Amino acid sequence: MSTGAQEIATPADAFEFLDAPVTGDVTARSPVSLFWRRFRKDRVAMISLAFVIFLFLVAIFAPLIVSVLGLPGPYKQNLGLLGPFGEPTGPTLKNPMGVDRLGRDVMSRVIYGTRVSLEVGIIGAGVSTVIGVVVGIFAGYYRGWTDTILSRMMDVILSIPLLLLGLGIAAACSVKGCAAGLIEPGLPVIIFLIALGSWPFVARIVRGLVLSMREREFVEASRALGASDTRIMFREILPNLTTPIIVYASLLIPTAILIEAALSFIGIGIRPPTASWGGMIAEGTEIFNTAWWLFAFPGLALLLAVLAFNLLGDGMQDALSPRNTR
Repeated sequence: MSTGAQEIATPADAFEFLDAPVTGDVTARSPVSLFWRRFRKDRVAMISLAFVIFLFLVAIFAPLIVSVLGLPGPYKQNLGLLGPFGEPTGPTLKNPMGVDRLGRDVMSRVIYGTRVSLEVGIIGAGVSTVIGVVVGIFAGYYRGWTDTILSRMMDVILSIPLLLLGLGIAAACSVKGCAAGLIEPGLPVIIFLIALGSWPFVARIVRGLVLSMREREFVEASRALGASDTRIMFREILPNLTTPIIVYASLLIPTAILIEAALSFIGIGIRPPTASWGGMIAEGTEIFNTAWWLFAFPGLALLLAVLAFNLLGDGMQDALSPRNTR
């Protein structure tokens, strides 16, 4: 070849790189690592996760936090902290969030109220998710009369006004409880109402996914190999529903917290003197024009908790989405 011309590579030269040895290790990323890689890029979701972890730490170590801050217990009454006319007093250095009409420290009660909200949110959302997943899988897999009966049951439950039902159950179960003592006033009634009113939403989503998934090749292969319906539903189909179930369960938690606050606000939720954000807001609304701190601080705690869980659920949905290639 002449010195000024560019050499033309032959096909053998062009594909020499295929025979070159691989110098680095090629490792596949697990689904968990892919999820975390996408999730940590969302700053809002990371801040929400940090705040949710903070809420759990506050709920777990509530007695220690109250003791370290030098606050009185959430149920300790001190009439000496009230005003000259027996009115609640506002924030001070000793009581940063003021005291209520019984002289109880508001900050201490807000801290202990975190326990109630998280307990209701986690248990209520967990029970709703389990019931909804089981009903949705059966309805979507068997179809026919099974699907019709279960779908109509969902429609009936969704048509029931939850707060009115709560008022009726609270009145009927206010003394000795209902269902042989399984449903008792207070926390059991709230969890029962949350589970009753929330599981149809999960069941509808799962049913729609199972209807499309039951015709997939891996289900047909399992059926051809003689697998039972139970194995196909819970060993083949259910693992493929993990992502939407996790996302929707995370979004059910703030809904359950709001339902508990609403029920406590109207007087059929957590019973006094147990600290509850909804109950504290209800106590403060009667004298909100003179004692704003009674509803402002528990209301702010409720707002931040629900917002954090919602933003966390949105971030998880984006990170678990297969369309996300970040």
